[in-house]
Parts: sequence; structure tokens; C-alpha cells
Amino acid sequence: MTPTIQNTGALSHIRVLDLSRILAGPWATQNLADLGAEVIKVERPGVGDDTRGWGPPWIRDDNGEYTNDSTYYAAANRGKKSITVDIASEEGQKLIRELAAISDVLVENYKIGDLKRYGLDYESLAAINPRLVYCSITGYGQTGPSSHKPGYDFVFQAQGGLMSITGERDDLPGGGAQKVGIAIADVMTGMYSSIAILAALNHREVSGRGQYIDMALLDCLVALGGNQVTGYFSSGKVPFRYGNAHASLVPYQVFQTSDGDMVVAVGNDQQWQKYCEGIERPDLASDARWTKVTGRITGRETLIPELARTMRTRTSAQWIARLEALGVPCGRINDYKQVFEDPQVVHRGLRVDMPTEDGGTVSTIASPLRLTGTPVQYKLPPPKLGSSTEDLLKQLLNKSDKEIAAYREAKVI
Repeated sequence: MTPTIQNTGALSHIRVLDLSRILAGPWATQNLADLGAEVIKVERPGVGDDTRGWGPPWIRDDNGEYTNDSTYYAAANRGKKSITVDIASEEGQKLIRELAAISDVLVENYKIGDLKRYGLDYESLAAINPRLVYCSITGYGQTGPSSHKPGYDFVFQAQGGLMSITGERDDLPGGGAQKVGIAIADVMTGMYSSIAILAALNHREVSGRGQYIDMALLDCLVALGGNQVTGYFSSGKVPFRYGNAHASLVPYQVFQTSDGDMVVAVGNDQQWQKYCEGIERPDLASDARWTKVTGRITGRETLIPELARTMRTRTSAQWIARLEALGVPCGRINDYKQVFEDPQVVHRGLRVDMPTEDGGTVSTIASPLRLTGTPVQYKLPPPKLGSSTEDLLKQLLNKSDKEIAAYREAKVI
């Protein structure tokens, strides 16, 4: 029986005060917004989130002209309302405290100690609102010998070990450490932060109190090492780069075909037998050296050249048709144009086109969170800088037109 679809999101009862910028914090709060939370993005008057200026490419308006907001900014700020407040001013700090008093969650990524100087640290705001879940995101965390250091995603990919296992082997052309093509430390910290916030909100239902969350990009990037790290703990052998191959599965890599490249991912011994059937190599399927994954791992230097020779005899499309018919995971290497032409991607609706506040259209990637009872909704496009300032001050804090005008005159908002 299909569950009843609700008109409200799973977090429609939650208000989030988002003091973060760049990517990790905004990614976390966009997840919460997609799930229905009211997210109030607090930005610097006249400037806003740094990523607004990280273009080209830029968002276009209704005339097809470029706006002042980048598509990078749009990627992490869907579903939010923007309010501009100068938190360096006493009046601005007071406004943030008033908003925090009626919020469920606060997310920030300021340097350690910055918000404490303004009376906007967890201890100060928890005294006003004990139910507040307060999430701080920094490069190295709130404690430790490196906690004072600044850092960007690239630094953490290097320092956290990811680059040491990413890229071609040192003994191959083009070998050497390589970063991942996306800001994965930021994105994963945003994802982990979303989980931590939801856990704290759930516990609040039992305890009646919020709590402080200390999130670090370095922590999240190291945790991403998963099976590589636990293997090192057990064996003492430092993991190294395999390029497009896999440390624990063979064949699990890129193969050159007669017209390009494709990926084959054999995940178990049964798939290995099917793969050999698909490439018409019964000799390999019956060879005792290769029937078990352990043998294929230890003998990869002998086995892979044989497979590579066979894979070059047909086109990628021919191999994919044969292997998919036998249930062997495989596929072509798509660029993003090809990704969004893929029938499965189209069917799943992974592109979301949203009308902007100035009549244009911005295209974003759909949330992968598929809740059947309270599905994600895309109600608001990435907001223009300060577009909800007056409405929020009036609706949430009951500020009058005269008070708002005074704030503007004093450049508090």
C-alpha cells in the first residue's frame, strides 16, 4: 500500500538560522531546507555569501542576462530566505539573538572565538534558548594544536590522506597524487553535519534540550577513508594509489575498447564467471588461479593484460550490451552532458529547474533523499541577497517600518 503523501516536509516544523557561507555549512542547511525546514540565511549587507561572486558561470535573469550571483552559490542555497545583518554591530547582534531565541537550529562556520566576541556563541545563545541545536563547522575542529588554522577543501584532501590514494600509480605515466574533482571535504562535512543536526533534534525530543555540535572538515575527510584506513590499522601497510583500479576487487577498472574507454566492476566470484562468459574467455573462467577474488588480486599483474587484450576487440557499446545482459556491472564514462541525457537520470528527475526571483531560471541538482511520506520539495530558488530581510523582521520579530528604516540608515541591515 502506498503511503499517504503529506503536503508538508519532514522538517516543516523546524526553523534553521544559517550563519554559514561557502559550501560545507550551506550544503548542510540546503539538505534541511529540501526536507521542509525554514532556513534563514544570514548574510553580510551589500556583500553576502562569498560564493555569490564565484563566477563565471552566472545565474541568468528573465532577459537571459547574467546576474551578480554565481551558479556555484546556487548549488548550495536552494530553499532558503536571505536576510542581511551586520553582526559586527550591537544592533545586528541583538537581531541575531532575537532570531536564535525562536529558532531550532543554528549553523555557523566562523573562526574559533569570532562569534563569542559578539555574544553569539553557543553558551550565550543556549542561555536564551536551551532547546537550540548549535552546529559549528571549522577546518580542524574546536580543539587540538591545529584548531586555530584556516583551511580549504584542497588542503584537507591532502592532509587527510585522500590524495595519497587518488590518481595513477607513481610508476605509470601521469602518476602522482591527485585531488578529487569536487570539493568533497566540504560536501561530506555538510552531509555529516546534516546527520548530526538531525540526531540532536531527535534527542531533544527526549531530553528537552539542544546541544553543541563540533564538526571539522579534517575529521570528516579522514573518516571517509573507511575501508582503506581499517585495512592499514590491521596490516600496517600504507594504502597507495591504484588509479582507476581497486585495491580489493579485480577486474574493477577502466578498460580501453576499440572505440574508447569503459568501466567494468566485477564485485564477486559469480560476476567473474558471468564476465568471462560475456567476453568469451572460458579459459579464464575455468583457470583455478582466477576463480576466487584473492587469486585475482594477487595475480592482477598477470590477469589484467589478458583482459585488456580481449576488451580492445569490440566497441564499448557492444561490450556493455553483452555484459549488462549477463548482470555484470559496467558502463561508459560520461561527462555531465551525457549524464543528464541518460534515460535513468531523466526518469529520476535529477535536474530541477526553478524560477528565480527576477523571472529567470536556475537549474540545480535534485536531492537524492527519496522520502515517500514526506518527499523533498523545492519551494524557493536560491535567494537574492537580502530579499527576505524586511518580511522576516516584520513577521518573526514584529519590527515596525520605522524600526526597519532606522536599521537601514545605520547599515545594520
